[in-house]
Amino acid sequence: MFWIVGADSVVQALGRAQGGLAAFFAEQLEHVPFEGFRFYDLVFPLFVFILGVSVVLSLDKILLREGRAAALGRILRRAALLFLLGVFSDGGFAAPPDQNVLCGVLQRLALCYLFTSLLYCWLKPRALLGAFFALLLGYWALLCFVPIPGIGVSLTPEANWPKFIDELLPPYHLEDAEGWLSTLPAVASCLLGVFAALLLKDSAIAEEKKACGFVAGGVLLAALGCAWGLQFPVVKRLWTSSYVLVAGGWSFALLGVFYYIIDIKKRQAWAQPFVWIGVNPLTIYLAWDLVDFRGLAERLAGGPLIALALCLLSAWFLYRKQVFLRL
Repeated sequence: MFWIVGADSVVQALGRAQGGLAAFFAEQLEHVPFEGFRFYDLVFPLFVFILGVSVVLSLDKILLREGRAAALGRILRRAALLFLLGVFSDGGFAAPPDQNVLCGVLQRLALCYLFTSLLYCWLKPRALLGAFFALLLGYWALLCFVPIPGIGVSLTPEANWPKFIDELLPPYHLEDAEGWLSTLPAVASCLLGVFAALLLKDSAIAEEKKACGFVAGGVLLAALGCAWGLQFPVVKRLWTSSYVLVAGGWSFALLGVFYYIIDIKKRQAWAQPFVWIGVNPLTIYLAWDLVDFRGLAERLAGGPLIALALCLLSAWFLYRKQVFLRL
């Protein structure tokens, strides 16, 4: 979230001004055109991963106290509200029907939350693992071996199964929409967060061992994703199965590093700005989308650094006043 709300613009401005190493970091804060992986391609799946962690932490309490029926009601309500907020954030229903963005960022998060939560409520961990592999392997088999009607087997930007399906369903031809079919492997990314949360809750495993396991497992997962990418390319736009593993590996590794620094070693003061954002991510995301922080910054002094500072100041104010958006 820190990068989404303006830190990326700061680094990109430095890259344009300085070149060299700064230019390399600036390039990492841009999505690859199609095949490949940069740091910015990790941001969204990291959100999905953390969403999976939150599924376990929130639903366990409801399941224990109120049972599955109450949990189901909460799941459906939250998913519906998040989906509608996404539609509103992307422009609402004012546009013509063929231009309504029904599958943007928040909408995909809503669908991932819905399906992952339902799976978690009704399946045991071993069955969840089976669902994870079924999603990855089924998606791989469809994209790599099943011919597209009138086209054949294709994984090009112009012709692929997700694009074919999305041209049949709203939002149809919109290039910036997340798409429907590729939401299935995104659910697998969310399940990785569920597995991480289950390990975090396991009191039989020492804390240091958990952190090391997350890092080592993350490296292994990313390596497997890169190897799979030789046959099934790593493509964020299609959310390919290899992309799930690469992004998931990085997510596990980062979780291990920050879990060790913040939770085990208790070095927390430096991370306070991230807490302001992290406890209120939905509010900050919507505010960044709806409030013209860059325009305000230009009126004050100009530059992306001012825009980032304004957003962080807003996050701090909301945190101090205990103003949180909860679904």
